[in-house]
Amino acid sequence: MTEPANPSSLSNQPFWRLILLVDDSRAQRRALAVQLRRAGYDVLEAASTAEAMRICSERRPDFVISDWMAPGRSGLEFCQNFRNMRQDRYGYFILLTSRDDKRDVAEGLRAGADDFLTKPVSGAELLARLSAGERVLRMEDSLRSANAQLKETLSRLREREAAIDRDLREAQRLQQSLVSERNGRFGDFDISLLMRPAGHIGGDLVGFFPINARRVGLFALDVSGHGVAAALLSARLAALLSGTAEHNIAVRVSKRGRHEARSPAEIMRHLNRLMIDEVRTDAYFTMIYADLDISSGEVRLVQAGHPHPVVQRADGRIELIGDGGMPVGVFAEAHFEEIALSLAEGDRMFISSDGLTDSENPRGEPLGTEGLQAILRTNAVLRGNALLESICWSAANYALGKRNDDISAVLVERGHPCRANPTDNVTAFPALVQQRPGNQDRPEDH
Repeated sequence: MTEPANPSSLSNQPFWRLILLVDDSRAQRRALAVQLRRAGYDVLEAASTAEAMRICSERRPDFVISDWMAPGRSGLEFCQNFRNMRQDRYGYFILLTSRDDKRDVAEGLRAGADDFLTKPVSGAELLARLSAGERVLRMEDSLRSANAQLKETLSRLREREAAIDRDLREAQRLQQSLVSERNGRFGDFDISLLMRPAGHIGGDLVGFFPINARRVGLFALDVSGHGVAAALLSARLAALLSGTAEHNIAVRVSKRGRHEARSPAEIMRHLNRLMIDEVRTDAYFTMIYADLDISSGEVRLVQAGHPHPVVQRADGRIELIGDGGMPVGVFAEAHFEEIALSLAEGDRMFISSDGLTDSENPRGEPLGTEGLQAILRTNAVLRGNALLESICWSAANYALGKRNDDISAVLVERGHPCRANPTDNVTAFPALVQQRPGNQDRPEDH
């Protein structure tokens, strides 16, 4: 005879639960069912495992209390089948048995049972075991609810990520449009530009513009950091170095209406004041601004923390220009020194961001200035875009296709009557990377 249950023992039970009793003894089932209903549970009964499986497929009980020796299949087999059913929530399984052998207990646990009760069943112990199972089910309910919320949140995040990705792709097109012309010819000078952001958008910017019939301004800058903030600042700087003379800070209009060039140092001081007094962010940028006289080939430039411009003479000699200089937007009283040089026929000047020279091979060794010089020597016969693409290919091959920073470049070339065709010898560029072991694999397309 089972002991009567005390309904107050489950006074903390806040959820409605369904219990399935499986036993071939109708009297045993009814005795347990009465106690459980008094305790606040809804109870279903099954006289065989076949009937129990049908009920489980239709109702999905929260608790199953089954006799080990149930008719049809054993309670152990029923427990295994119950566990193998696809269920949207966990079911707590209690086996009723007269066995007390530890091996039987281990076998029941392996079959998927959560707990055991020894016959005859004590009502107080039954409710205590159900109370313990209730804690498990509450935790499962909480986890399931949290998982549903997580899935919903992830779904919303994916939607927002897709929207952000669309916006960034549009921003990429807009940023690329800041460089409206990638090539320009002024007298016997050719200017070519390259921009390759590491992500959708970046902080690098290059450009050129005519000042008057004799002078051309050109620039390369690299905003600190990456992403949207850097791109916004580079876009603002682009607006200051483009457009009409009335809006371009590099040009002033004389009283006679003539367009005159501001000095590179004056332009840098203006941009530095703008960063310190108006922009007021932690961002800064490195830059090279050059004023090119296309009649004489004279160049005046300022290097403000940007990598050294490289001049390759017609005879193949390479010169590094500048001493480094201070970045723009760091010190209010920064001094910017002008550098003068001359480009003769057959000479060229190459300016790039540090994303190129910082390219690293698998051993963590950067390409560096020496690697860049080797690329320029190897590709001496190439011109314009063919040279820029070759340089990018060589750097990518050196880094096995890995790129963590934006790459931008300006190439200024003075024509030569014996200049080779730009498409000649386009296979010359692999020479540098072949000199370095471990870089024979083809990089990703760029």
